[in-house]
Amino acid sequence: MEKNWIHQGKNLFMNVYKQKDLVIDHGHGVYLWDMNGNKYLDFVSGVAVNSLGYKDKEWMDSIVEQLNKIHHCSNIYWNKPSIELAKALVSKSEFEKVFFVNSGTEAVEAAIKLSRKYGLKDGKNEIIAMKNSFHGRTLGALSVTGQGKYQNSFKPLIPNIKFGEFNDFESVKKLVNKNTCAIIVEPIQGEGGIHVATKEFLQDLRELCTKEDIVLIYDEVQCGIGRTGYLFAYEYFNICPDIICMAKGLGGGFPIGAIMAKEKIASAFTPGDHGCTFGGNPLATSAGKVVIEKLSREDMLNIIRENSKLLYDELEKLKKDNDLISSIRGLGYMLGVEFNIPVGGIIDNCKDKGLLLVGAGEKVIRIVPPLIIEKEHIYEGIGILKDVLGGMKDDG
Repeated sequence: MEKNWIHQGKNLFMNVYKQKDLVIDHGHGVYLWDMNGNKYLDFVSGVAVNSLGYKDKEWMDSIVEQLNKIHHCSNIYWNKPSIELAKALVSKSEFEKVFFVNSGTEAVEAAIKLSRKYGLKDGKNEIIAMKNSFHGRTLGALSVTGQGKYQNSFKPLIPNIKFGEFNDFESVKKLVNKNTCAIIVEPIQGEGGIHVATKEFLQDLRELCTKEDIVLIYDEVQCGIGRTGYLFAYEYFNICPDIICMAKGLGGGFPIGAIMAKEKIASAFTPGDHGCTFGGNPLATSAGKVVIEKLSREDMLNIIRENSKLLYDELEKLKKDNDLISSIRGLGYMLGVEFNIPVGGIIDNCKDKGLLLVGAGEKVIRIVPPLIIEKEHIYEGIGILKDVLGGMKDDG
């Protein structure tokens, strides 16, 4: 039966994903089951999306309750859930204004437009992004993505974009001129292989942007919403940007994205400058409100910090015993395990043994589990990975 569904999918869908031969049927907690009844420990969580795992009761109840009221009403009118989520986000951050969208790439698009509109007052329209970055697939977000493999087939991209070296402030500083309106950076590069920004790099960017009236944008689409052990990744570094992009974990699996901005920047937008038909959807914002309520609790964040340290330590132990692993890096539950061989076979073998993993480049396994995993799940996952790597060593 599963093979039939896979066959249909291959015939119907455009060929843009390299799907595994696996049809997910349902999930509970941190586990997923396929159509054949096989159980998997999920260390992918929809690629850092399903922050509360599967079938969280409060999350589900909130969506159903709202569904019984109204599912969509457009931004011609106000709706209570969107105001409640916006209020929660603002109250727990250093920002004053919110704009809701549906995805991470839309959040980046909104940030690009807002920063360019803000820069227009001084005739500025150039943006500096980072090499090896990833910000999304739409044309604007793709234009600030610093990886040719995503860009080359779609050029020409939007103009006036320059690229500096991640964690090399001088390479960025030399690109700045009187036309620079924004600098965009991921606090943790995700698709680029899980590389963490240094505090010094972000601090230097902050000081430069403040001095030159340049908009500093953090793309926290993947690393935000509790994944670092802090509600927002910028809190870990204690260096706040002017605009923050969010999505993925914000809805806990319900599609939603957002940007938040300082009032000074946000006021550049006026009616008609931007819009999003489904932005602030009552169902999505109801889901997001539960996620924010749960992941902003200090006891929950403490558990994430404690258990993610255990995960990191266990991976380091595995590295010491296995010469296939060259490095472990990342923060919280956004970790990268770099190998000295391509990781596709490792990911497939782990799947066959009941552990779902995802890559971040040819030689990096990205570990982004639901934020609710417990110690027993960490030991279970590490055990499977250890078993797979041991089998590869035995095969010589």
